[in-house]
Amino acid sequence: MAAEIKPAPGGNHDKFSSSRKPVLLSKLEGCNDDVNAAIIIPREDGVISVCDDSFNYCRLTTKLMRQVYCFHRTVRVWLKRDSGHYWPSVCQYMAVGATSMHYCVETRQLFVGLENGNINEFVLEQDYNRMTGMREYLAHQARVSGVIYAPNCEWVLSIGRDKLFQLHCSNTGRKLGSYQTDAWYTALQFDAQSKHAFVGDYSGQIAMLKLDTNGVTFITMLKAHTGSIHTLAWDSEKQLLFSGSFDQSIIVWDIGGRQGTAYELQGHHNKVTALCYASTERVLLSGGEDAVIVCWDMAANRRETAPWVESDTCQACGRPFFWNIKAMMDQRQIGLRQHHCRHCGRALCARCTSQRTPIPSMGFEFEVRVCDPCHIQLKAANQTSLASFHDAKHSIIGMDLDAPRRRLLTIGQDRLIKIWDISALLQ
Repeated sequence: MAAEIKPAPGGNHDKFSSSRKPVLLSKLEGCNDDVNAAIIIPREDGVISVCDDSFNYCRLTTKLMRQVYCFHRTVRVWLKRDSGHYWPSVCQYMAVGATSMHYCVETRQLFVGLENGNINEFVLEQDYNRMTGMREYLAHQARVSGVIYAPNCEWVLSIGRDKLFQLHCSNTGRKLGSYQTDAWYTALQFDAQSKHAFVGDYSGQIAMLKLDTNGVTFITMLKAHTGSIHTLAWDSEKQLLFSGSFDQSIIVWDIGGRQGTAYELQGHHNKVTALCYASTERVLLSGGEDAVIVCWDMAANRRETAPWVESDTCQACGRPFFWNIKAMMDQRQIGLRQHHCRHCGRALCARCTSQRTPIPSMGFEFEVRVCDPCHIQLKAANQTSLASFHDAKHSIIGMDLDAPRRRLLTIGQDRLIKIWDISALLQ
């Protein structure tokens, strides 16, 4: 039975007051430990999940001896039954912990990253009631944190905590190339048209790599986040890269424009953990540990974040900042802390940036610090919100989108998988 979700008590009722809301269709329960990853099976009422379940099996061999097997982490295929509930049709127990996965619906190939650094390839039957192991890739020396299969290129892309990006041929299993960084890799995206990979790491940087059959070539490094990258999304039509970070922000990188343009989106009060992009509707969906789903209108005109100016004195009143010892002595006053107007980027003191206002066109959906002249200017302009906020009722650690069917899947820290009808959000 579908249920409409209302805002939680004590939430931001102004932000949750939108008339367009996601509708909860189903909850997938039964995982007694964390769910590491889950996806909607395209064109099917089904879900594939990777869980931290454990299973003990005891077999009596003789009257005095018995063998005990312990399986950790399961790969499950859930199908919707006539009752409307989802039940597992396949429960594949893994000898080594499963941590990530990627499914190709055209070939029914499932790639599962493991705790020991290997990647297992499976093929699912057409009725999704059986999966058969096909190949094992010895890809990494530590936990696999992301894997993508590119069927047109016959490539398997993977990243791990061994700080390596690996490229393998899915036809032969042969390694084609690799790239190493100084921090754990945490997020992966791939553009099949240009054959570029985008790899986010624990330090907050994103490496852009060019892939071909001869190996991997480093192109550039994208730097703006102050926290670890947790999720990436890609718009192949507009060539926009979306990155979500532990610094609570989302950055939109205009890769196709080749001008270094980056837009900032601020709509979460905790770590941003999941991003999904609906290219036809030009809508970005973000989820975070604050249990909020934010729906961003990416068709709206947006402004690039203003660069912050550095100065030794307030650019409005001229009073010195606390490190400007000479000016403090000359003016015989205590130095002040430096702040910045989020609209113009000027370096100002607290008194000269006492105003607060949201700036939706620059991605600031909550009130931010602005100077008096900018506050007057913004107050006269249209400041209609360019995002809507929705309570997911659980802290989100992952999401998956089936845009043609208007379905969104969320994974929570409460070990629940929820499936939502988001038709109202994609109108």
